[in-house]
Amino acid sequence: MSDSEGTLTAAPGTSESAEAPERAVVALVAPRDGVPHVVVTPAQLQAAADAIAGGSGPVAIDAERASGYRYGQRAYLVQLRRAGSGTHLVDPMAVPDLAPLAAALEGTEWVLHAASQDLPCLREIGLTPARLFDTELAGRLLGFARVGLAALLEEVLGYSLAKEHSAADWSTRPLPEPWLRYAALDVELLVELRDALEQQLVEQGKLAWALQEFDAARDAAPPAPRVDPWRRTSGVHKLRRPRQLGVVRALWQRRDEVAQRRDISPGRILPDSSIVAAAVAATSAGFTTLEAVPAFTGRGARRHMGEWQSAVDAALALPDSALPAQSVLSDGPPPPRAWADKDPEAAARLAASRRGLTAVAEEVGMPVENLVSPDLARRILWQPPAAVDAEHVGAALRAGGARPWQVELVLPVLLGALAWTAEQERERAEAEESAASGLTADGEAAAAGDGTDGVSYGTPASVET
Repeated sequence: MSDSEGTLTAAPGTSESAEAPERAVVALVAPRDGVPHVVVTPAQLQAAADAIAGGSGPVAIDAERASGYRYGQRAYLVQLRRAGSGTHLVDPMAVPDLAPLAAALEGTEWVLHAASQDLPCLREIGLTPARLFDTELAGRLLGFARVGLAALLEEVLGYSLAKEHSAADWSTRPLPEPWLRYAALDVELLVELRDALEQQLVEQGKLAWALQEFDAARDAAPPAPRVDPWRRTSGVHKLRRPRQLGVVRALWQRRDEVAQRRDISPGRILPDSSIVAAAVAATSAGFTTLEAVPAFTGRGARRHMGEWQSAVDAALALPDSALPAQSVLSDGPPPPRAWADKDPEAAARLAASRRGLTAVAEEVGMPVENLVSPDLARRILWQPPAAVDAEHVGAALRAGGARPWQVELVLPVLLGALAWTAEQERERAEAEESAASGLTADGEAAAAGDGTDGVSYGTPASVET
């Protein structure tokens, strides 16, 4: 593939052949303009900003973090590409004041893949989009089975993109040349992919939906801090005693303090398995110190042994009233598997909604979870609005963040499901069982067909799209 900016470099032996029954996949191994130098000075940043401002069209943007290596999710490299300006690799650690770049990007459309992953770290360094096109979201709305960047590039444009450095430690300095090549390739075809996906959105009548999704992704508020984040410690579900949970909490919090202080991923300071092992050992008869616990014999654990020991000692000294509960009450509905026992009517509503939402998802060609947030739908079904009508159910959907296009598609389904009863669900199940056995509910032979005698048992009518 080529354009006015140059020719893409493909791996030896790969080509696109018009005579082939299927389009050959071309492996991208180098950017068309070569690997750019990393921007590390204010002067270089100004030059890059001027080039971007002088370009045209959308700006492809990506960011590389050091997840699993450093504390937090800051950006360690920002990649940008725009027609007429080429590709730029910016090191925000070397040039933390990105005001010239922010000015150059003002008013432009950003093209990102999985924007929700990169927007927080980009905002942290002063970069916020005015308009957004998310290629991953577009792929989901279009019903692609795989929506990773490499998968979409291959299926839509016929190019393969290696992802071997996606989990690298991008805080490394200097960055190796192969990593820089990988980073540049991440934005190499992002605008071309955007254009192809936009055309498909137009053809499927989904462009307006996509624009609403992009705006919602751009405007999404940062997630609220998680309540009791220590409860996500791997293996904590095995612990049953409040004192053990107290030890986990104390060690998790101390580990987080150390990790933040040293700017190292918490799991590299002390693995979750060591925290759980300490909780078991510290609450066992004969416990003296963590030095006797095998999980704390490694160099990493020994380095902060005094801090780990003081955290455990503090947890062991807590009164019972200060220990954490086994679980935290949720403000949402119970797990779906428990609905039938807790509230059969709600379980019937849930079953009906699942059938209806599945039917609509198949009709419009996208995953059910993109029609409506599963959590939002369950909240409405578990505790319906005071008045079950279009006004109140629609208001509940909008209050929960549903976009207008989602409300339009989902509202009829939920209204039908909210009117569905446990008795109707039982009758439907009996009819299905009879149809499967070839008998009617009265024991007579069922007529040819689906066994439901033309009755829709809890599948709300599909809607016009």
